[in-house]
Amino acid sequence: MSSFADYQHEIYFSGLAGNVPSLPMTAAGLEARAREVLEPAAFNYVAGSASAERTAAANTAAFEKYRLLPRMLRGASGPGARDLSIEVLGTRLAAPVLTAPVGVLGLLHERGEAIVAEVTRELGIGMELSTAASTTIEEAGAVAGDWWYQLYWPNDVELARSFVERAEKSGAKAIVVTVDTPSLGWRPRDLELAHLPFLHGKGIANYLSDPVFRAKLAAPPEESEDALRMAILTWAGMFGNHALRPADIARLRDWTELPIAVKGVLHPDDARQCVDAGADAVVVSNHGGRQVDSAVAALDALPTIVATVGDRADVLFDSGIRSGSDVMIALSLGSKAVLYGRPWAYGLGIAGRDGVRHALRCLLADFDAAMGLSGCATLSDLSRTMISSFR
Repeated sequence: MSSFADYQHEIYFSGLAGNVPSLPMTAAGLEARAREVLEPAAFNYVAGSASAERTAAANTAAFEKYRLLPRMLRGASGPGARDLSIEVLGTRLAAPVLTAPVGVLGLLHERGEAIVAEVTRELGIGMELSTAASTTIEEAGAVAGDWWYQLYWPNDVELARSFVERAEKSGAKAIVVTVDTPSLGWRPRDLELAHLPFLHGKGIANYLSDPVFRAKLAAPPEESEDALRMAILTWAGMFGNHALRPADIARLRDWTELPIAVKGVLHPDDARQCVDAGADAVVVSNHGGRQVDSAVAALDALPTIVATVGDRADVLFDSGIRSGSDVMIALSLGSKAVLYGRPWAYGLGIAGRDGVRHALRCLLADFDAAMGLSGCATLSDLSRTMISSFR
């Protein structure tokens, strides 16, 4: 049974000894603190989105269109009354939450991905490890609990296969193919600083450690600065795949027995094609607003995709979660689980492991408490009857 909401009791009782939290309690507060303490290049890489950032704003604003309809007198608020656990793609989670695959965590902490792996294992929730990680697949997998590997499919098929095979060998429970990033979106915050971390050798650890990639290099990247520079240029020529099509999902099925999810889907026809090609799940996402500005908010796309493929595949949600009530709304609209991104990344930059743990515990406690106070003892209690639309 869930005990995530007990976090508030820890804080209140700590207050009896004169202690108050050193970290903000909200997603907005974590962002504001991160803006104060992080280097501009690191903060803007995490916070920035495409163009005028309308899509990023729409992602959070979309939740304002819905209100919860709490039910009373159902006995769901007491100690041990709630079970928030769920199985998604064969992975058992203590709550329907996974950390989104935020890349280049080395900008925020030298042990970025390893810390997230350790904290999610402790809390019993899922982690999605980005291809664009600062930590290798093997290093993160060695300390992770239940984790999935997010694949940025390069334009070299053997390298793509190598990434997948390394992830499976390292203990990944699923493969998540991100399809909305064949190239990077127009990101003014990074452009104003002329800062792309990959060109500084950050976020490409999985490439530099891959035997297929290394075989393409004239010299090992660790041999000299010139060798590293050539490796970075080789990466630049291989990142992204403009030729990727639904049929490649079937090809991926030949490489692995792991469940396959496709992330970055907003149109129902795309969701249908992915499932027809063999995907076990789709993740409704616009990459946190980082790719196409003025794209539809992810939450607005969710109900139609659930109606289109929800009877044949799991539908997950990403882009815009900032509170426990947001999680409830997304699940009530048909998502089986949610991906949570920027706030815990801010926590990582502010306070390392303590910051990640705090940010995730805040979301989970908020979600747990809101479930109980709304009369929901299990996730099966969440449906369209739990929300009211203000469209």
